[in-house]
Amino acid sequence: MKEQKRSWGHLYAWQLTRTNGSPLFRQIYQQIRSGILSQSLRPGTRLPSTRQLASQLSVSRSAVVSAYEQLLAEGYAVGKTGSGSYVSSDLPEPEGRKAKRGQQRPVIARPPSTEVTSFKDFIDVTVHSEERPFNLGRTLVDTRTMELWRKAAARVFRSLNRDHFGYSDPRGLPALRKAISDYLRAARAVRCDPSQIVVTAGTQHAIDLVIRVLYHADMQAWVEDPGYSLTRQALVAAGVKTCPVRVDGQGIDVDAGIRAAPKARAVFVTPSHQFPTGVVLAMARRLELLDWAREAKAWIVEDDYASEFRYGGRALASLQGLDDNERVIYVGTLNKALFPGLRLGYVVVPNPLLKAFVTARYLMDRQPSSLAQAVVADFIEEGHFVAHLRRMRLQYKDQRDVLVAALRRRLGSELSVDPPDQGMHLVACLRRGLSDVAIERAARDHGVIVRAMSRLYVGARPRSALVMGFSGYPSQTIPPAVARLAKAFPS
Repeated sequence: MKEQKRSWGHLYAWQLTRTNGSPLFRQIYQQIRSGILSQSLRPGTRLPSTRQLASQLSVSRSAVVSAYEQLLAEGYAVGKTGSGSYVSSDLPEPEGRKAKRGQQRPVIARPPSTEVTSFKDFIDVTVHSEERPFNLGRTLVDTRTMELWRKAAARVFRSLNRDHFGYSDPRGLPALRKAISDYLRAARAVRCDPSQIVVTAGTQHAIDLVIRVLYHADMQAWVEDPGYSLTRQALVAAGVKTCPVRVDGQGIDVDAGIRAAPKARAVFVTPSHQFPTGVVLAMARRLELLDWAREAKAWIVEDDYASEFRYGGRALASLQGLDDNERVIYVGTLNKALFPGLRLGYVVVPNPLLKAFVTARYLMDRQPSSLAQAVVADFIEEGHFVAHLRRMRLQYKDQRDVLVAALRRRLGSELSVDPPDQGMHLVACLRRGLSDVAIERAARDHGVIVRAMSRLYVGARPRSALVMGFSGYPSQTIPPAVARLAKAFPS
Protein backbone atom coordinates (compact mmCIF):
# COMPACT_ATOMS: atom_id res chain seq x y z
CA MET A 1 0.00 0.00 0.00
CA LYS A 2 2.85 2.36 0.79
CA GLU A 3 4.34 1.84 -2.69
CA GLN A 4 0.90 2.36 -4.21
CA LYS A 5 0.59 5.70 -2.42
CA ARG A 6 3.92 6.78 -3.85
CA SER A 7 3.19 5.73 -7.41
CA TRP A 8 0.64 8.33 -8.48
CA GLY A 9 2.41 11.34 -7.02
CA HIS A 10 5.77 10.36 -8.51
CA LEU A 11 4.48 9.30 -11.93
CA TYR A 12 2.32 12.38 -12.46
CA ALA A 13 3.89 14.96 -14.80
CA TRP A 14 3.78 17.97 -12.49
CA GLN A 15 4.25 21.34 -14.18
CA LEU A 16 4.62 23.94 -11.46
CA THR A 17 6.17 27.30 -12.08
CA ARG A 18 6.92 30.22 -9.79
CA THR A 19 7.17 32.76 -12.60
CA ASN A 20 3.70 32.90 -14.19
CA GLY A 21 1.97 34.79 -11.35
CA SER A 22 -0.40 31.94 -10.49
CA PRO A 23 -0.25 30.88 -6.81
CA LEU A 24 1.27 27.45 -6.25
CA PHE A 25 -1.82 26.16 -4.43
CA ARG A 26 -3.91 27.09 -7.48
CA GLN A 27 -1.54 25.23 -9.83
CA ILE A 28 -1.60 22.11 -7.63
CA TYR A 29 -5.40 22.27 -7.36
CA GLN A 30 -5.85 22.71 -11.11
CA GLN A 31 -3.53 19.83 -12.01
CA ILE A 32 -5.17 17.40 -9.57
CA ARG A 33 -8.60 18.53 -10.77
CA SER A 34 -7.52 17.95 -14.36
CA GLY A 35 -6.35 14.44 -13.45
CA ILE A 36 -9.70 13.69 -11.83
CA LEU A 37 -11.77 15.00 -14.73
CA SER A 38 -9.67 13.19 -17.32
CA GLN A 39 -10.02 9.95 -15.29
CA SER A 40 -6.24 9.71 -14.87
CA LEU A 41 -7.17 9.69 -11.20
CA ARG A 42 -9.96 7.17 -10.84
CA PRO A 43 -12.78 7.48 -8.27
CA GLY A 44 -11.62 6.15 -4.91
CA THR A 45 -7.93 6.81 -5.60
CA ARG A 46 -6.12 7.84 -2.46
CA LEU A 47 -4.30 11.15 -2.77
CA PRO A 48 -0.81 11.55 -1.29
CA SER A 49 -0.67 13.07 2.16
CA THR A 50 -0.15 16.83 2.17
CA ARG A 51 3.25 16.40 3.81
CA GLN A 52 4.37 13.80 1.27
CA LEU A 53 3.23 15.82 -1.75
CA ALA A 54 4.75 19.04 -0.40
CA SER A 55 8.09 17.30 0.06
CA GLN A 56 7.99 15.77 -3.40
CA LEU A 57 7.12 19.09 -5.11
CA SER A 58 9.47 21.16 -2.91
CA VAL A 59 6.66 23.52 -1.94
CA SER A 60 5.28 24.61 1.40
CA ARG A 61 2.82 22.25 2.99
CA SER A 62 0.34 25.13 3.31
CA ALA A 63 0.13 25.32 -0.51
CA VAL A 64 -0.85 21.65 -0.72
CA VAL A 65 -3.27 21.99 2.21
CA SER A 66 -4.98 24.92 0.46
CA ALA A 67 -5.25 22.93 -2.78
CA TYR A 68 -6.76 19.94 -0.97
CA GLU A 69 -9.21 22.17 0.91
CA GLN A 70 -10.47 23.56 -2.40
CA LEU A 71 -10.81 20.07 -3.89
CA LEU A 72 -12.75 18.94 -0.82
CA ALA A 73 -14.99 22.04 -0.86
CA GLU A 74 -15.89 21.55 -4.51
CA GLY A 75 -16.58 17.83 -4.18
CA TYR A 76 -13.67 16.47 -6.23
CA ALA A 77 -12.28 14.74 -3.15
CA VAL A 78 -13.56 13.41 0.15
CA GLY A 79 -11.77 13.13 3.47
CA LYS A 80 -11.83 10.01 5.61
CA THR A 81 -10.92 10.49 9.24
CA GLY A 82 -7.63 8.84 10.04
CA SER A 83 -7.18 7.61 6.48
CA GLY A 84 -6.53 10.64 4.25
CA SER A 85 -8.11 12.18 1.15
CA TYR A 86 -9.59 10.25 -1.76
CA VAL A 87 -10.96 11.09 -5.20
CA SER A 88 -14.74 11.27 -4.86
CA SER A 89 -16.60 8.14 -5.87
CA ASP A 90 -19.71 10.17 -6.76
CA LEU A 91 -18.26 11.56 -9.99
CA PRO A 92 -19.87 9.93 -13.05
CA GLU A 93 -17.98 7.95 -15.67
CA PRO A 94 -18.08 9.88 -18.97
CA GLU A 95 -18.68 6.84 -21.17
CA GLY A 96 -21.04 5.31 -18.65
CA ARG A 97 -23.14 8.42 -18.68
CA LYS A 98 -23.27 8.33 -22.46
CA ALA A 99 -24.54 4.77 -22.41
CA LYS A 100 -27.23 5.66 -19.90
CA ARG A 101 -28.41 8.53 -22.06
CA GLY A 102 -29.26 6.07 -24.81
CA GLN A 103 -31.80 4.33 -22.64
CA GLN A 104 -35.40 5.32 -23.13
CA ARG A 105 -36.76 7.36 -20.25
CA PRO A 106 -40.38 7.72 -19.28
CA VAL A 107 -41.75 11.21 -19.79
CA ILE A 108 -43.70 12.56 -16.86
CA ALA A 109 -46.98 14.11 -17.95
CA ARG A 110 -47.29 17.70 -16.77
CA PRO A 111 -50.52 19.62 -16.21
CA PRO A 112 -51.39 22.40 -18.65
CA SER A 113 -49.50 25.61 -17.97
CA THR A 114 -51.33 28.16 -15.86
CA GLU A 115 -48.59 30.78 -16.04
CA VAL A 116 -49.66 34.37 -16.52
CA THR A 117 -48.95 36.04 -19.83
CA SER A 118 -49.61 39.68 -18.96
CA PHE A 119 -46.75 41.83 -17.67
CA LYS A 120 -48.99 43.61 -15.18
CA ASP A 121 -49.73 40.29 -13.45
CA PHE A 122 -46.12 39.30 -12.91
CA ILE A 123 -44.80 41.13 -9.91
CA ASP A 124 -45.15 44.14 -7.64
CA VAL A 125 -42.00 45.94 -8.75
CA THR A 126 -42.26 48.49 -5.92
CA VAL A 127 -41.55 45.75 -3.37
CA HIS A 128 -38.06 45.23 -4.77
CA SER A 129 -37.10 48.89 -4.34
CA GLU A 130 -37.93 49.10 -0.64
CA GLU A 131 -34.99 49.52 1.71
CA ARG A 132 -36.59 48.20 4.90
CA PRO A 133 -34.89 45.17 6.44
CA PHE A 134 -34.70 42.37 5.40
CA ASN A 135 -35.25 43.01 1.71
CA LEU A 136 -32.92 41.26 -0.74
CA GLY A 137 -30.02 42.52 -2.83
CA ARG A 138 -28.99 45.45 -0.65
CA THR A 139 -25.35 46.50 -0.53
CA LEU A 140 -23.13 48.75 1.56
CA VAL A 141 -20.54 51.19 0.29
CA ASP A 142 -18.15 52.36 3.01
CA THR A 143 -16.43 55.74 3.17
CA ARG A 144 -13.22 54.30 1.73
CA THR A 145 -14.99 53.03 -1.38
CA MET A 146 -16.91 56.31 -1.75
CA GLU A 147 -13.71 58.33 -1.62
CA LEU A 148 -11.92 56.14 -4.15
CA TRP A 149 -14.99 56.06 -6.41
CA ARG A 150 -15.19 59.87 -6.48
CA LYS A 151 -11.51 60.07 -7.39
CA ALA A 152 -11.90 57.53 -10.19
CA ALA A 153 -14.97 59.38 -11.52
CA ALA A 154 -13.10 62.69 -11.39
CA ARG A 155 -10.20 61.26 -13.40
CA VAL A 156 -12.59 59.94 -16.04
CA PHE A 157 -14.50 63.20 -16.33
CA ARG A 158 -11.28 65.20 -16.55
CA SER A 159 -10.02 63.09 -19.44
CA LEU A 160 -13.25 62.73 -21.45
CA ASN A 161 -11.42 61.10 -24.36
CA ARG A 162 -12.97 60.37 -27.72
CA ASP A 163 -14.50 57.08 -26.52
CA HIS A 164 -17.16 59.12 -24.73
CA PHE A 165 -18.16 61.34 -27.66
CA GLY A 166 -19.06 58.71 -30.21
CA TYR A 167 -20.32 55.17 -30.59
CA SER A 168 -18.16 52.35 -29.34
CA ASP A 169 -18.07 48.56 -29.31
CA PRO A 170 -21.50 47.12 -28.35
CA ARG A 171 -19.66 44.61 -26.14
CA GLY A 172 -18.32 47.42 -23.96
CA LEU A 173 -15.07 49.32 -23.53
CA PRO A 174 -11.95 47.19 -24.11
CA ALA A 175 -10.44 48.32 -20.79
CA LEU A 176 -13.44 47.14 -18.78
CA ARG A 177 -13.76 43.86 -20.67
CA LYS A 178 -10.09 43.13 -20.02
CA ALA A 179 -10.45 43.98 -16.33
CA ILE A 180 -13.50 41.71 -16.00
CA SER A 181 -11.79 38.90 -17.90
CA ASP A 182 -8.66 39.09 -15.74
CA TYR A 183 -10.75 39.11 -12.57
CA LEU A 184 -12.93 36.16 -13.60
CA ARG A 185 -9.98 33.99 -14.59
CA ALA A 186 -8.25 34.61 -11.26
CA ALA A 187 -11.24 34.61 -8.89
CA ARG A 188 -13.78 32.29 -10.52
CA ALA A 189 -11.66 30.00 -12.75
CA VAL A 190 -13.71 31.17 -15.75
CA ARG A 191 -12.24 30.37 -19.17
CA CYS A 192 -12.49 33.55 -21.18
CA ASP A 193 -10.71 36.37 -22.92
CA PRO A 194 -11.87 40.00 -23.29
CA SER A 195 -13.42 39.38 -26.72
CA GLN A 196 -16.01 37.06 -25.10
CA ILE A 197 -17.22 39.61 -22.56
CA VAL A 198 -20.45 41.47 -23.36
CA VAL A 199 -21.24 44.24 -20.87
CA THR A 200 -24.89 44.50 -19.79
CA ALA A 201 -26.99 46.56 -17.40
CA GLY A 202 -27.08 43.68 -14.92
CA THR A 203 -28.31 40.12 -14.51
CA GLN A 204 -31.87 40.74 -15.73
CA HIS A 205 -30.62 42.50 -18.85
CA ALA A 206 -28.20 39.63 -19.43
CA ILE A 207 -30.97 37.04 -19.08
CA ASP A 208 -33.13 38.99 -21.53
CA LEU A 209 -30.23 39.06 -23.98
CA VAL A 210 -29.71 35.30 -23.58
CA ILE A 211 -33.40 34.65 -24.26
CA ARG A 212 -33.36 36.81 -27.40
CA VAL A 213 -30.37 34.92 -28.79
CA LEU A 214 -31.53 31.39 -27.91
CA TYR A 215 -35.24 31.81 -28.56
CA HIS A 216 -37.00 29.67 -31.15
CA ALA A 217 -40.57 28.56 -31.64
CA ASP A 218 -41.72 26.00 -29.04
CA MET A 219 -38.57 26.61 -26.98
CA GLN A 220 -38.42 24.72 -23.68
CA ALA A 221 -36.07 25.52 -20.81
CA TRP A 222 -35.43 23.99 -17.40
CA VAL A 223 -35.60 26.29 -14.39
CA GLU A 224 -34.78 25.47 -10.79
CA ASP A 225 -37.71 24.66 -8.49
CA PRO A 226 -37.61 26.56 -6.20
CA GLY A 227 -35.76 29.24 -8.08
CA TYR A 228 -35.34 32.89 -8.95
CA SER A 229 -38.81 34.03 -9.97
CA LEU A 230 -37.64 36.96 -12.12
CA THR A 231 -35.73 34.63 -14.43
CA ARG A 232 -38.72 32.33 -14.82
CA GLN A 233 -41.03 35.28 -15.41
CA ALA A 234 -38.70 36.74 -18.05
CA LEU A 235 -38.77 33.40 -19.87
CA VAL A 236 -42.57 33.19 -19.67
CA ALA A 237 -42.93 36.76 -20.91
CA ALA A 238 -40.81 35.85 -23.95
CA GLY A 239 -43.01 32.87 -24.76
CA VAL A 240 -40.62 30.17 -23.53
CA LYS A 241 -42.18 27.05 -21.99
CA THR A 242 -40.52 26.75 -18.60
CA CYS A 243 -40.03 23.27 -17.11
CA PRO A 244 -39.53 23.42 -13.32
CA VAL A 245 -36.92 20.90 -12.14
CA ARG A 246 -36.71 20.06 -8.45
CA VAL A 247 -33.76 21.13 -6.34
CA ASP A 248 -32.54 18.91 -3.50
CA GLY A 249 -29.52 18.97 -1.20
CA GLN A 250 -27.18 18.51 -4.18
CA GLY A 251 -28.73 21.16 -6.42
CA ILE A 252 -30.82 20.74 -9.55
CA ASP A 253 -31.78 17.11 -10.26
CA VAL A 254 -30.51 16.52 -13.79
CA ASP A 255 -32.16 13.12 -14.22
CA ALA A 256 -35.50 14.60 -13.14
CA GLY A 257 -35.08 17.33 -15.73
CA ILE A 258 -34.41 14.82 -18.50
CA ARG A 259 -37.46 12.78 -17.55
CA ALA A 260 -39.77 15.79 -17.29
CA ALA A 261 -38.61 17.75 -20.34
CA PRO A 262 -36.35 15.74 -22.66
CA LYS A 263 -36.76 18.28 -25.47
CA ALA A 264 -35.48 21.23 -23.45
CA ARG A 265 -32.41 22.88 -24.95
CA ALA A 266 -31.56 25.35 -22.19
CA VAL A 267 -31.30 25.38 -18.41
CA PHE A 268 -31.01 28.38 -16.10
CA VAL A 269 -29.09 27.56 -12.91
CA THR A 270 -27.41 29.17 -9.89
CA PRO A 271 -24.81 26.46 -9.13
CA SER A 272 -22.48 28.21 -6.68
CA HIS A 273 -25.24 29.34 -4.31
CA GLN A 274 -28.65 28.15 -5.42
CA PHE A 275 -31.37 30.73 -5.06
CA PRO A 276 -33.10 30.58 -2.67
CA THR A 277 -31.97 27.41 -0.84
CA GLY A 278 -28.26 28.26 -0.83
CA VAL A 279 -27.12 24.71 -1.70
CA VAL A 280 -24.05 24.21 -3.87
CA LEU A 281 -24.48 22.13 -7.02
CA ALA A 282 -22.61 18.89 -6.27
CA MET A 283 -19.69 17.97 -8.49
CA ALA A 284 -21.43 14.84 -9.77
CA ARG A 285 -24.44 16.93 -10.78
CA ARG A 286 -22.19 19.51 -12.45
CA LEU A 287 -20.64 16.84 -14.62
CA GLU A 288 -24.05 15.32 -15.38
CA LEU A 289 -25.35 18.73 -16.42
CA LEU A 290 -22.37 19.35 -18.71
CA ASP A 291 -22.75 15.85 -20.13
CA TRP A 292 -26.44 16.48 -20.86
CA ALA A 293 -25.72 19.83 -22.51
CA ARG A 294 -23.06 18.29 -24.74
CA GLU A 295 -25.22 15.38 -25.86
CA ALA A 296 -28.46 17.36 -26.23
CA LYS A 297 -26.68 20.35 -27.83
CA ALA A 298 -28.29 22.43 -25.10
CA TRP A 299 -27.12 25.61 -23.35
CA ILE A 300 -26.45 26.07 -19.66
CA VAL A 301 -26.99 29.62 -18.38
CA GLU A 302 -24.93 29.99 -15.19
CA ASP A 303 -26.13 32.88 -13.03
CA ASP A 304 -23.20 33.44 -10.68
CA TYR A 305 -24.86 36.13 -8.56
CA ALA A 306 -23.15 37.17 -5.31
CA SER A 307 -20.23 34.81 -6.02
CA GLU A 308 -17.84 37.38 -4.55
CA PHE A 309 -19.24 36.89 -1.07
CA ARG A 310 -18.10 33.53 0.29
CA TYR A 311 -17.44 33.44 4.03
CA GLY A 312 -15.98 29.98 4.59
CA GLY A 313 -12.86 29.41 2.47
CA ARG A 314 -12.03 30.45 -1.07
CA ALA A 315 -14.68 31.02 -3.72
CA LEU A 316 -15.81 27.86 -5.49
CA ALA A 317 -14.79 27.45 -9.12
CA SER A 318 -17.43 28.28 -11.69
CA LEU A 319 -19.36 25.67 -13.64
CA GLN A 320 -18.18 27.39 -16.82
CA GLY A 321 -14.58 26.61 -15.91
CA LEU A 322 -15.35 22.88 -16.23
CA ASP A 323 -16.90 23.22 -19.69
CA ASP A 324 -14.75 21.77 -22.49
CA ASN A 325 -17.48 22.07 -25.12
CA GLU A 326 -18.51 25.75 -24.91
CA ARG A 327 -22.06 25.02 -23.75
CA VAL A 328 -22.10 27.37 -20.72
CA ILE A 329 -23.18 31.00 -20.90
CA TYR A 330 -21.82 32.69 -17.77
CA VAL A 331 -23.72 35.65 -16.29
CA GLY A 332 -22.32 37.95 -13.62
CA THR A 333 -23.13 41.32 -12.10
CA LEU A 334 -21.25 44.27 -10.67
CA ASN A 335 -24.45 45.69 -9.18
CA LYS A 336 -24.27 43.40 -6.15
CA ALA A 337 -20.48 43.50 -5.88
CA LEU A 338 -20.58 47.33 -5.82
CA PHE A 339 -24.06 48.93 -5.72
CA PRO A 340 -27.35 48.41 -7.63
CA GLY A 341 -27.47 51.95 -9.00
CA LEU A 342 -24.37 51.23 -11.08
CA ARG A 343 -26.37 49.11 -13.58
CA LEU A 344 -23.50 47.09 -14.99
CA GLY A 345 -23.15 43.34 -15.44
CA TYR A 346 -21.68 41.02 -18.03
CA VAL A 347 -22.05 37.81 -20.00
CA VAL A 348 -19.17 35.50 -20.91
CA VAL A 349 -20.34 34.24 -24.29
CA PRO A 350 -19.23 30.95 -25.90
CA ASN A 351 -17.50 31.68 -29.20
CA PRO A 352 -20.18 29.99 -31.38
CA LEU A 353 -22.77 32.47 -30.02
CA LEU A 354 -20.61 35.59 -29.89
CA LYS A 355 -21.67 37.16 -33.18
CA ALA A 356 -25.35 36.68 -32.35
CA PHE A 357 -24.89 38.21 -28.89
CA VAL A 358 -23.05 41.26 -30.19
CA THR A 359 -25.71 41.82 -32.85
CA ALA A 360 -28.54 41.47 -30.32
CA ARG A 361 -26.76 43.84 -27.92
CA TYR A 362 -26.41 46.38 -30.73
CA LEU A 363 -30.08 46.14 -31.69
CA MET A 364 -31.31 46.49 -28.09
CA ASP A 365 -29.66 49.80 -27.13
CA ARG A 366 -26.43 50.05 -29.16
CA GLN A 367 -23.94 50.12 -26.24
CA PRO A 368 -23.63 50.57 -22.49
CA SER A 369 -22.69 53.94 -20.99
CA SER A 370 -19.02 54.54 -21.67
CA LEU A 371 -18.63 56.88 -18.69
CA ALA A 372 -19.82 54.34 -16.12
CA GLN A 373 -17.68 51.66 -17.74
CA ALA A 374 -14.58 53.84 -17.64
CA VAL A 375 -15.01 54.57 -13.94
CA VAL A 376 -15.41 50.87 -13.11
CA ALA A 377 -12.42 49.92 -15.28
CA ASP A 378 -10.27 52.47 -13.46
CA PHE A 379 -11.58 51.28 -10.08
CA ILE A 380 -10.72 47.66 -10.88
CA GLU A 381 -7.33 48.36 -12.47
CA GLU A 382 -6.19 50.39 -9.47
CA GLY A 383 -6.88 47.40 -7.20
CA HIS A 384 -9.75 49.09 -5.37
CA PHE A 385 -12.38 46.55 -6.43
CA VAL A 386 -10.67 43.59 -4.77
CA ALA A 387 -10.00 45.64 -1.64
CA HIS A 388 -13.66 46.72 -1.55
CA LEU A 389 -14.80 43.10 -1.82
CA ARG A 390 -12.50 42.12 1.03
CA ARG A 391 -13.96 44.80 3.31
CA MET A 392 -17.56 44.07 2.34
CA ARG A 393 -17.04 40.36 2.86
CA LEU A 394 -16.09 41.05 6.48
CA GLN A 395 -19.01 43.42 6.99
CA TYR A 396 -21.58 41.09 5.42
CA LYS A 397 -20.27 38.17 7.46
CA ASP A 398 -20.70 40.23 10.61
CA GLN A 399 -24.24 41.23 9.56
CA ARG A 400 -25.05 37.59 8.82
CA ASP A 401 -23.83 36.50 12.24
CA VAL A 402 -25.73 39.28 14.02
CA LEU A 403 -28.95 38.33 12.21
CA VAL A 404 -28.55 34.62 12.94
CA ALA A 405 -27.88 35.33 16.63
CA ALA A 406 -30.86 37.68 16.89
CA LEU A 407 -33.21 35.20 15.20
CA ARG A 408 -32.10 32.37 17.46
CA ARG A 409 -32.43 34.55 20.56
CA ARG A 410 -35.84 36.09 19.81
CA LEU A 411 -37.45 33.45 17.58
CA GLY A 412 -35.59 30.22 18.29
CA SER A 413 -38.81 28.42 19.17
CA GLU A 414 -40.49 29.58 15.96
CA LEU A 415 -37.85 28.97 13.33
CA SER A 416 -34.53 27.28 12.60
CA VAL A 417 -31.68 28.96 10.78
CA ASP A 418 -28.14 28.03 9.78
CA PRO A 419 -25.64 30.68 8.62
CA PRO A 420 -24.95 30.32 4.88
CA ASP A 421 -21.35 30.06 3.66
CA GLN A 422 -22.00 32.38 0.73
CA GLY A 423 -24.34 35.01 -0.59
CA MET A 424 -26.34 37.91 0.74
CA HIS A 425 -29.41 36.18 2.19
CA LEU A 426 -30.35 33.34 4.50
CA VAL A 427 -33.28 30.95 4.85
CA ALA A 428 -35.15 30.62 8.15
CA CYS A 429 -37.41 27.53 8.24
CA LEU A 430 -40.65 27.94 10.18
CA ARG A 431 -41.73 25.55 12.93
CA ARG A 432 -45.23 24.70 14.17
CA GLY A 433 -46.57 24.47 10.61
CA LEU A 434 -46.81 28.26 10.37
CA SER A 435 -47.60 29.86 7.00
CA ASP A 436 -44.67 31.82 5.60
CA VAL A 437 -47.12 33.86 3.48
CA ALA A 438 -49.02 34.91 6.60
CA ILE A 439 -45.78 35.86 8.36
CA GLU A 440 -44.65 37.80 5.28
CA ARG A 441 -47.85 39.85 5.34
CA ALA A 442 -47.83 40.43 9.07
CA ALA A 443 -44.16 41.42 9.08
CA ARG A 444 -44.82 44.18 6.57
CA ASP A 445 -47.32 45.72 9.00
CA HIS A 446 -44.48 45.85 11.55
CA GLY A 447 -42.03 47.53 9.19
CA VAL A 448 -40.07 44.42 8.16
CA ILE A 449 -39.79 42.79 4.74
CA VAL A 450 -39.29 39.03 4.51
CA ARG A 451 -40.00 36.80 1.51
CA ALA A 452 -42.19 33.71 1.75
CA MET A 453 -40.07 30.93 0.29
CA SER A 454 -43.15 28.89 -0.62
CA ARG A 455 -43.94 31.47 -3.33
CA LEU A 456 -40.72 30.49 -5.15
CA TYR A 457 -41.88 26.92 -5.83
CA VAL A 458 -43.75 25.98 -9.00
CA GLY A 459 -44.34 22.23 -9.01
CA ALA A 460 -42.23 20.85 -6.17
CA ARG A 461 -43.62 20.53 -2.66
CA PRO A 462 -42.99 23.92 -1.01
CA ARG A 463 -41.20 24.51 2.27
CA SER A 464 -42.52 27.10 4.67
CA ALA A 465 -39.57 29.41 5.27
CA LEU A 466 -38.54 33.05 5.24
CA VAL A 467 -35.91 34.36 2.82
CA MET A 468 -34.11 37.27 4.46
CA GLY A 469 -31.39 39.56 3.16
CA PHE A 470 -28.67 40.51 5.62
CA SER A 471 -26.30 42.54 3.44
CA GLY A 472 -26.72 46.29 3.38
CA TYR A 473 -28.15 46.61 6.88
CA PRO A 474 -25.78 47.99 9.53
CA SER A 475 -25.38 45.53 12.37
CA GLN A 476 -26.90 47.82 14.98
CA THR A 477 -30.17 48.01 13.03
CA ILE A 478 -30.65 44.24 12.83
CA PRO A 479 -31.70 43.27 16.41
CA PRO A 480 -34.46 45.95 16.56
CA ALA A 481 -35.75 44.77 13.19
CA VAL A 482 -35.85 41.16 14.44
CA ALA A 483 -37.78 42.37 17.50
CA ARG A 484 -40.37 43.89 15.15
CA LEU A 485 -40.44 40.68 13.13
CA ALA A 486 -41.19 38.71 16.30
CA LYS A 487 -44.46 40.63 16.63
CA ALA A 488 -45.60 39.10 13.33
CA PHE A 489 -45.69 35.61 14.86
CA PRO A 490 -48.89 34.39 16.50
CA SER A 491 -48.78 33.95 20.27
